[in-house]
Amino acid sequence: METIKFSYQAKTPLKKLVHVGVVGSGDLEILMEPQDLQETHVYIRTGTKGFAGTWEAILDRFFSTHDLAASIEINDFGATPGVVNLRLEQAWEVSQQHE
Repeated sequence: METIKFSYQAKTPLKKLVHVGVVGSGDLEILMEPQDLQETHVYIRTGTKGFAGTWEAILDRFFSTHDLAASIEINDFGATPGVVNLRLEQAWEVSQQHE
């Protein structure tokens, strides 16, 4: 297992807890929690070592269009970059829905 951490400056606080996806063959789950800071901390747990650069590129792209301040935990089980992007966008969409 490898743990990868990233931080991003952000101004828009997450308003509610978000959970999307499942940890299973070729998939991942994303957990987002509100926090009081004006930044986002992303913690990735993955069994696929050596892809920190790929994770960084995916997250840089996501946070270049979504100003989201939160604590984010990603539990990966070999998801492709396309699946990672899909789950991030899905989590963003859920975070914007009113209860």
